[in-house]
Amino acid sequence: MVQSAMQALGGMSRFVSRGDIVVVKPNIGWDRAPEQAADTNPEVVAETIRLCYQAGAKKVAVFDRTCNDPRRCYTRSGIEEAVKKAGGEIRHIVDARFQKVAIPRGKALKSWEFYKDALECDTFINVPIAKHHGLSRLTLSAKNIMGIIGGNRGEIHNGIDQKLADLWTIIHPKLTIMDATRILVANGPQGGNLADVRQTNMIIAGSDMVAVDAYTTSLFELKANDIGSITRCFEMGLGQMDLSKVRIKEMNLG
Repeated sequence: MVQSAMQALGGMSRFVSRGDIVVVKPNIGWDRAPEQAADTNPEVVAETIRLCYQAGAKKVAVFDRTCNDPRRCYTRSGIEEAVKKAGGEIRHIVDARFQKVAIPRGKALKSWEFYKDALECDTFINVPIAKHHGLSRLTLSAKNIMGIIGGNRGEIHNGIDQKLADLWTIIHPKLTIMDATRILVANGPQGGNLADVRQTNMIIAGSDMVAVDAYTTSLFELKANDIGSITRCFEMGLGQMDLSKVRIKEMNLG
């Protein structure tokens, strides 16, 4: 599915140039197994890495500022093993590598700490999982930025929609690959109960993060304007939420 999605977008070489340092940013936030759909599917992460190397990437790094114990999250999610097998570098967050960055366009945030590796890479690829969230209704591409910021992330949750949009004015993903192979439809973001997981076998990819999120809402029987972060990101000029203005190609791989 990842291969087919990337072929439809013109190939990974459209986003990754020879010699690039690439960051692939999945959700590794929770001490959960892949079938519980709290973290990005490790196979999706691995295939993304392989395609980056085929496009000529020099190095592909993967990391996340987790919510549960990082070593347990990296291991139980299956992502650490998958990254290593694909030839990527799995990194643990080092607090000293956060730096405070001004947010000139920010409406709710004027500065925040960002992880240097995310700021300094040549290509940032956002690889979130689609799932329910108790505060923001859904956690999609926009909320995946929480894993590359420092500071007290609890402060972000007060007025979260605008703050997420402000943060994304600093980081510019060239590509978003939404893992919707399994989606968590209730009790997110951590989940745990397999009854809350629905197997959808979908990958949604695009160069426009906002459009990817807008499309993904339909899997939860919602619309783009039901999710505040999508609306705020659109208002900040970060992408298109009106799918009638987006060129969409749907494929059934049977």
